[in-house]
Amino acid sequence: MPEDARQDCRSLAGRQPTMGDIAAHLGISRQLVSLVLRDQPGASAETRRRVKETAKELGYSPHVGARTLRQSASKQLGVVFAPAHATEPDIVQAIYPAAAVHGLQVVLSATTATRDSMQAVEELLGYRCAALIVIGSELDAVGLRTLARRANVPVVAVGAGRRNRTHDVVRSAGDDGIALCVRHLVELGHDRVTYVHGSSMPPASLRLAGYLRSVEEASLHPDVIELAGDYTEECGAKAAGQLLGRRTLPTAVVMGNDQAAVGMLLALARAGVSVPEDVSVTGFDDSRFAGLAAVDLTTVRQDPADLGHRAVEAALRRVRDPASSPRESVTAVSLVVRSSTAAPRQMS
Repeated sequence: MPEDARQDCRSLAGRQPTMGDIAAHLGISRQLVSLVLRDQPGASAETRRRVKETAKELGYSPHVGARTLRQSASKQLGVVFAPAHATEPDIVQAIYPAAAVHGLQVVLSATTATRDSMQAVEELLGYRCAALIVIGSELDAVGLRTLARRANVPVVAVGAGRRNRTHDVVRSAGDDGIALCVRHLVELGHDRVTYVHGSSMPPASLRLAGYLRSVEEASLHPDVIELAGDYTEECGAKAAGQLLGRRTLPTAVVMGNDQAAVGMLLALARAGVSVPEDVSVTGFDDSRFAGLAAVDLTTVRQDPADLGHRAVEAALRRVRDPASSPRESVTAVSLVVRSSTAAPRQMS
C-alpha cells in the first residue's frame, strides 16, 4: 500500500471510509467517484482504475442502507418472518436465490415475542419495498387483509390462508399432510389417535380439518387436545402433561408441527413413556432437527424451497401487473417415516 494511502487509513481509524474520502485522496469530485462505484458512464478508464484501487486500499464498502433508499422500490423485496419457528428461516433461505434471479434485494424484518407483524411491516415500508412476503403471520384473515391494505404494495402470505381479494397466499397442503400421518398410523394398527391442536399456529385450522376428516374415514373416535399460545416445544410438553394425567394413554399422537412434537417426545421420555413402544408420535414440517438420530421423527415434509420460490413469483407477478387478482398456490406434501412410529404394543 502506498504511504499516502496508509496515512489516509490511519486518519480513518474508528470509522468506515466514504466516497468523500476516496475523492479527497484522489483530488477528484465525489460525484465522479460515485459514477465509478455504481458502474455508470462518465469517467475515463484510468479514473475508474484509480478509484477502484483506492477504494480497495482504504477498505471502502458501499452503504447498503443508504443505497437502498435511493433505489427504486422495484428492487426491494421485504420479508417478515419469525426466527423462533424452525421452518421459517428455511423458507427465507430459499427466497434469497429466487429473488436474486430477478435482480431483487431481500430486506428482512423479524417478528418476536415483543414485535408483531404490523411493526415488522412498518419497518419494511420505510425501505420502499415493492412487495412484501409475510411468513407464518400470527394475524388472522381479517388482520392480513388490513395489513395488505396498509402496505399498499403486493403482499404474499406464506404458510396459511385461502384465496381472497387483497393478498396472495402460498401454503402447503396441511390437511393432506395430517391425513397422511393418520392413515400411516391406522395402517400400523392404531385405533386411539390423539391430535394436538396448537390453535394459534397460522395453518392450525387446516391441519385440524385434515385430522378430523381422516379419523372419520377410518371410523375412529376423534380425540383433540387444544392448546392456545405458542406452538413450539412448550406446547408439546403441555400436551404431554395432559395425556399423562389420563387413566389410559392413546397409542399414537399426531402433532401439528415438529417443534411441538419434540416437546412431546421429551416430556414422555422424562415420564418413562417409551416412543414408539408405548406411544407413536408424528410431526409436520420435516425440519432440520427431525432427522437427527436423537429425534428420528416421523413427519410430513413440505418443501421450503418450493414455498420460497412460489412466494417470490407471486410477488413479482403482481408488481409487474398490479391489476392482476391475488391467487392461492398450494404445494404438495409427503410423509417421511422414521422410528418414532411403529405398530402398537399389542399388535407387535
